[in-house]
Amino acid sequence: MAPEGPAQGGLITVTLGPDAAPRLDKALSAAVPEEAALSRSRLSRLIEAGAVSRAGVVVTDQKAKTASGEIWEIRIGPAEPVETLAEAIPLTVIWEDDDLIVIDKPAGMVVHPAPGTPSGTLVNALLHYCGDRISGIGGERRPGIVHRIDKETSGLIVAAKSDRAHHGLAAQFEAHTVTRHYLAICNGVPEGSDPRLRGTRGVSFEPGGVIRIATNLARHRTDRQKQAVTWPPEGRHAVTRARVVEGFSGQAALVECWLETGRTHQIRVHLTWAGHGLIGDPTYGGRRKLSEKLLGEAAQAAAAFPRQALHAASLGFSHPVTGERLEFRSELPEDMSALLGALRVAGARG
Repeated sequence: MAPEGPAQGGLITVTLGPDAAPRLDKALSAAVPEEAALSRSRLSRLIEAGAVSRAGVVVTDQKAKTASGEIWEIRIGPAEPVETLAEAIPLTVIWEDDDLIVIDKPAGMVVHPAPGTPSGTLVNALLHYCGDRISGIGGERRPGIVHRIDKETSGLIVAAKSDRAHHGLAAQFEAHTVTRHYLAICNGVPEGSDPRLRGTRGVSFEPGGVIRIATNLARHRTDRQKQAVTWPPEGRHAVTRARVVEGFSGQAALVECWLETGRTHQIRVHLTWAGHGLIGDPTYGGRRKLSEKLLGEAAQAAAAFPRQALHAASLGFSHPVTGERLEFRSELPEDMSALLGALRVAGARG
């Protein structure tokens, strides 16, 4: 292989092995070096674009016949710029190297541009912050988003800056080897002694006061912006574990949650299913209010909390290039810290 990496533009030379597939796209997909980080779909696009040749002859048919021992050349051009606007939005960068970047995202920031939010997103900010330091994802000069957190959820998120990192991170998320722990402030105190909670379908209990919630999740049947608990065969399997860190007069709790799977709105939906929706959650939190008699001003602060009280507090994964295990932590943001402080003061008085 040529010394230039594919993301920067260069030439990859591939010799098909003895067990090569009989068609070009499959044969190249199996033969390209892992460090090239070329997916089969990317290879298909390169073939169609005339970037693949054999003995100097360009071949654009993905189904072209191949044979063992053939030498193929793949010419990779530089990553193309994307139409998404780069914007000078302040970012809190926790970690950065040539392949990835870890951000502590503030509440209120959307991760990825969409028809309703084409600007002001984390991707817009990363395009400006990283600039030419993004070598390219799938042939485009853009960050690789492998997981998301909701707009009003604060905390840690990792993005890939190279194809090899993007593939490596995506594989870890798919294998559930990435650790993600959240801190949430919920209504009520989830306890194993609660007969209602014990009778809730999908809820079980593990040693150490851990509550396990296992259901399927799918789009709500009448509100397409929401997710809902479902059961097989409908929806996708979702598992959340939660543990009470601190309770406040039976009215609210600081809860640590961690994900086995990562579905849209998973923690919010699962805690609501368990009867303990997040404080401030306008979509799933319900109309439950804390007792002003027991908590005074803290109950008012909870009622006025402007977002779901959820923070992505820790993130751990193996570096997709070096293999080093990386662990990151983020302190609670000021709004959640202030609410916790008010609850503690009220609880101490009670």
